[in-house]
Amino acid sequence: MSVSSESDLATSHRIAAALKEEILVGKYPPGTRIRQEDIAEQFGASRSPVREALRMLHADGLVNLVAHTGAWIAELSLAECEEMYQIRERIEPLLLRLSIPGLTEDHIRQLEELTQRLEKNKDIETFLKLDREFHLLTYSGAETALLDEMVQRLWNTTQHYRRAYTKLLAGNGFKPAHYEHHLMLSAIKKKDVDDAERVLYGHIRRTRLELGQHPDVFKE
Repeated sequence: MSVSSESDLATSHRIAAALKEEILVGKYPPGTRIRQEDIAEQFGASRSPVREALRMLHADGLVNLVAHTGAWIAELSLAECEEMYQIRERIEPLLLRLSIPGLTEDHIRQLEELTQRLEKNKDIETFLKLDREFHLLTYSGAETALLDEMVQRLWNTTQHYRRAYTKLLAGNGFKPAHYEHHLMLSAIKKKDVDDAERVLYGHIRRTRLELGQHPDVFKE
């Protein structure tokens, strides 16, 4: 690998990381077109590392690439989102089951801190960030070849709709989510994988059902 290609790859990773953060915090709404020339100018880079960065984001489920056309922020129809949430209902409890035996006391301490920070928080974007940290941390004890990557991709693709759901929750102070986080944490502490799976399944299912009542947040 040449020095220039190594440099381009490092630039691609830098651009992809920065864009990922911007997408996850909602800077780009679903369906927004991403123009390579704009990104290249923003980061002071050439087109080549920008193209590679967009391919990375596509692999992460954040961007849709259309050949000879361009790149867009991932956008879902209600039916697509429902299907993704039904997949999540089935595979995330399995990932949690696989993870719990590998969670340490330090993991438990971090999860307790996150639940406390979540309960004190009133801001939607902060809730989304902390909630993501909480759930991905509960999965961090698992050693899998495919499942963890699949779950993170689904989280990325459904992020905008989690935001819409969180806005619906904001009126009651996110209380249902806090209650379910505590139930999940209690099951994790007891190493009760069956109860943890059950709580998580209901947690994800409730989001899917609530989003189904608001078709206006999805593409036609």
